[in-house]
Amino acid sequence: MVAAAVTDTEGKPAAAWGAVLSMALCVAMLIASEFMPVSLLTPMAEGLHATEGQTGQAISISGLFAVAASMVITTAAGTLNRKWVLVAMTAFMLLSLILVAAAPNFAVLMIGRALLGICIGGFWSLATAVIMRLVPESDVPRALALMYGGQAIAAAFAAPVGSYLGGLFGWRAVFWALTPIVTVNLVWHLIALPSLPARQRQDFRTMVDLLKRPYFLRGLIAAMLSWGSAFTMFTYLRPFLEQVTRVDVTVLSILLLVLGCAGFVGTWASGRFVSGNVAPLLRLPALFMGGCTLGLLLLGGSVIATALFLTVWGAMNTAMSVIWMTWMSQNVDDAPEAAGSLMVAAIQTSILLGAVIGGLLLDSMTISATFIGSVALAGVGIALIGNGRRLLKPLSSRQGG
Repeated sequence: MVAAAVTDTEGKPAAAWGAVLSMALCVAMLIASEFMPVSLLTPMAEGLHATEGQTGQAISISGLFAVAASMVITTAAGTLNRKWVLVAMTAFMLLSLILVAAAPNFAVLMIGRALLGICIGGFWSLATAVIMRLVPESDVPRALALMYGGQAIAAAFAAPVGSYLGGLFGWRAVFWALTPIVTVNLVWHLIALPSLPARQRQDFRTMVDLLKRPYFLRGLIAAMLSWGSAFTMFTYLRPFLEQVTRVDVTVLSILLLVLGCAGFVGTWASGRFVSGNVAPLLRLPALFMGGCTLGLLLLGGSVIATALFLTVWGAMNTAMSVIWMTWMSQNVDDAPEAAGSLMVAAIQTSILLGAVIGGLLLDSMTISATFIGSVALAGVGIALIGNGRRLLKPLSSRQGG
């Protein structure tokens, strides 16, 4: 099978929307695979004879390996065609799901989750750079929104369906159910993705040079704080809903569905309105999601209030990815793969630390302490971002590029 280059007859970039859709499905499966333990945390802990805090580390271990993979994948891949790197990452995801579903003990579960981390780090470090090659520059925000639509789909259906089916058939059946979808996605990659030869060999010096740019380093730290705040809360959302809101598995599934469906609103809005100057938008995720977490702390005993806060949180969760990746594509367009590696490493580190710190707070104190930690991280992030202008590439550099 010979894939065509992503150009039209005049040599200009032509949008390969089929490939974008294939990547959107991969995103949906990655998000579903990575965060399915959130909706199945309690039964998984019982089945593996572990605490909820320990089982939450199934997310942190995938984050740890994602950080490592994101830092080395673009250099280790060398001059390999990026299409085949993405195909390999999807194959790793399939193997991971099989290991998790069949895990006889906690150790095998963690091995499967570590393999998933490699897939997460490898895919996300290349994803934005690949999107920038699949569509013309003017369509990049829309293509990113479409790709992150997979995140909205996973958020809308994976958690509530996983929670519900887990209650009926057991948590292992939920992971087995994902394997045929990932198999289809693997075949779709082979058909839809065009040949994507490496444009230049990446090395760690490129990443170091990027970190020397003050605006990029500030943005990287701000992104870490935004995601860290989000996942300190989200990883332990189920225990909060069970202990504070006091819902049963049916209401729990409905609330997770509400949160997920709100992600479609966030995806639609980000695809429509995220363009041009993103500076004013950068603080919105931490502001709104941190505010919703604070609202849950104050009014989480009410199912209606909880549903409203989760609706806003879910919409901003999907918009956050589009906002920050659009920022990256606009301000580090001269080294997108290296920037993507650093962004993924930063985000996954924040998810890892959020799961670890949140779990420690949950096990040693209370679920409220976990949510207070989330709000504190959001506050620091908002303060760092300010009006967003210090996170933009200097005007002289933009004109020179």
